[in-house]
Amino acid sequence: MRVVLAEDLFLLRDGLVRLLEAFGFEIAAAVESGPELERALAELKPDVAVVDVRLPPTHTDEGLQCALRARRERPGLPVLVLSQHVEQLYARELLADGSGGVGYLLKDRVFDAEQFVDAVRRVAAGGTAMDPQVIQQLLARHGDDRPLARLTPREREVMELMAQGRSNTAIAQKMVVTERAVAKHTANIFIKLGLEVSDDDNRRVLAVLAYLDSDR
Repeated sequence: MRVVLAEDLFLLRDGLVRLLEAFGFEIAAAVESGPELERALAELKPDVAVVDVRLPPTHTDEGLQCALRARRERPGLPVLVLSQHVEQLYARELLADGSGGVGYLLKDRVFDAEQFVDAVRRVAAGGTAMDPQVIQQLLARHGDDRPLARLTPREREVMELMAQGRSNTAIAQKMVVTERAVAKHTANIFIKLGLEVSDDDNRRVLAVLAYLDSDR
């Protein structure tokens, strides 16, 4: 699996390169600025891009904007964005086209090698990998919304894990319950939120996130 990596801090960039290579990824390019990232994505056409939000020359959201432009040129290009802090706007922009293959992780997650590598693989396969803190903030933001208020504590827990990109099997293992119980909770969540039931894991995650991040 070919990866284009963009991170301006040399030590972190070098560490990520070594980590990904240790897990069998091929690093097509490891760059430190927005212009370099844009060229690498256009010319190398990687299987997945791992991108820091803030890159030179602007040090604002250069990395994210490069990734979004690349996804417009190549719809569905898998992109995993790394950020120092939770920025709901960045998560919303990343999810806006609804095509999947997206992830948003805090940089702290990088230090958990298995969790980080799992997120890269999930995004590369067309799924989603949303940081738990992003989901928690979205849930907190909409805590007073009437449909969310109807969810039981167990259903909210399932929805949080589902929004991270976990399958029913993974949720069942995490919560130590049966898959049948998870499927029942999931069905109840969709009914209460007024969302169309779907067996497509990526589509259902995007649907829940779109609802949570709406301005209702």
